[in-house]
Amino acid sequence: MVNGLIGIKLGMTRIFDSKGEVIPVTLIKAGPCPIVQIKKKEKDGYNAVQLGYGDNCKEKNIPKPLLGHFKKANLKPYRWLFEFKTDGIENLQVGQEIKVDIFNTGDYVDVSGFTKGKGFQGVVKRHNFGGGPRTHGQSDRLRAPGAIGSQRPQRVKKGTKMAGHMGHIWKTIQHLEVKQVLPEKNVIIVKGSVPGNVNDFVIIKKTTKKTKPKLVVEAERHTPKGKGKPPKEVEKKPEKKKGK
Repeated sequence: MVNGLIGIKLGMTRIFDSKGEVIPVTLIKAGPCPIVQIKKKEKDGYNAVQLGYGDNCKEKNIPKPLLGHFKKANLKPYRWLFEFKTDGIENLQVGQEIKVDIFNTGDYVDVSGFTKGKGFQGVVKRHNFGGGPRTHGQSDRLRAPGAIGSQRPQRVKKGTKMAGHMGHIWKTIQHLEVKQVLPEKNVIIVKGSVPGNVNDFVIIKKTTKKTKPKLVVEAERHTPKGKGKPPKEVEKKPEKKKGK
């Protein structure tokens, strides 16, 4: 069984639960994704399926080796390809479409994608530096990085926080709850935010990270860490009336 899909981010909105509380959600249009290739452990060393998504591409823009890869599967070219490792490949065939109904309400998924690109940024925005002093004639040091090294070893050490390219990195947000699945629209609604701009492609996988719900006892909330039992409530004694 395939445990993931390729999709595009449609944007964010909000929904209300049964208690009337607001929940921020992200809408993702996922699938249908055809199976382009099936990899088997006997031949390739592992079991996986390769899915395609995004048919808004022209054949003249596809490299010839990749175009032959699609023709071998009797499929039209797709913009994105991605592999999903799986154990059960017996009932899968090349050309079979995987739809959003593989997810159910209440499932937890991991969503991966490229974060928003910010271009070339300084140290204040990129690394949250505080900047230099704004008095005593230092009018040009407000957003300067300051010193980047010492007298020895007379070079800039690797990993020094400096200005540079910010954003557009591959990032995964784990353990997002599926709030709703709309099979007729190929849309999945997940709680929280996911990386990327609107219409950026994302990868949705069923999460492998299992977390247990935290049970917080009411008395433990008022207990400082490492201090043992919670403090006992002290009964207030009635104040004595002062005599005249």
